[in-house]
Amino acid sequence: MLDVALRSEGLGYESLWAGEHVVLPSPRVPPSPLDPSAPLLDPIVTLSAVAAVTTRIRLGTGIIILPQRNPVVLAKELASLDVVSGGRLLLGIGVGYLEPEFAAVGVPFEDRGRRADEYLEAMQALWSTAHPEYAGHYVQFAGIDAHPRPVQQSLPVIVGGATPAAFRRAVERGHGWYGFGLDVEQTGIHLARLREAQDRFERPDALGPLEITVTPPIRSRERTAYEAMGVDRLVLVPSHKLDHTALLSWLDDNAPVG
Repeated sequence: MLDVALRSEGLGYESLWAGEHVVLPSPRVPPSPLDPSAPLLDPIVTLSAVAAVTTRIRLGTGIIILPQRNPVVLAKELASLDVVSGGRLLLGIGVGYLEPEFAAVGVPFEDRGRRADEYLEAMQALWSTAHPEYAGHYVQFAGIDAHPRPVQQSLPVIVGGATPAAFRRAVERGHGWYGFGLDVEQTGIHLARLREAQDRFERPDALGPLEITVTPPIRSRERTAYEAMGVDRLVLVPSHKLDHTALLSWLDDNAPVG
């Protein structure tokens, strides 16, 4: 992992991304994306290790399953990561879709979207207000404070997901939107739905233009097609079958131009 981080930074890659599943259904059943024995490191721990050996490359959570986390504790962890990395964090969030995972961590599955919206608001209150307080259905606090604040005054939030609620959340609350595993045709369909959400929901001026991030299929070589559609960032995923030498060679072959 650290070799990949160092090689990626040296080759000019813009960012490195780490996703999460705290647990996976066993035995694997749809829609679980991976075998339960898949060795998934926690993204905050992973990116903290990467931050220690790099200086420039940005560090993205792709994604953190927000409603499964305690928002006050997570706000501290994310602020700490942004500080130790010198302000390089990109906060990718999603609401999750594996009901057994929610059951294992003791969080209701049905209200995960509403919970995620509130958790994000609560974290942003901790990061950005002089005297943080929040009074919601799931989170309440006052008379507290939490330092250090993130280095980035407005920590970039990138909303993952391809549901109407995810598109609405990206428009209203996100600096960007993230679509995972999308080919060119699927990307076009999702971007059309995202534009529909932009027509329906009000976007705060402070968020600026909505940045589009897509992970294409593993063997995709259609970068120019994604760019022509308005995709700002491609997050490439190598095959899990590559050994150490082959993985570094894959990084060389896919390095950004210019």
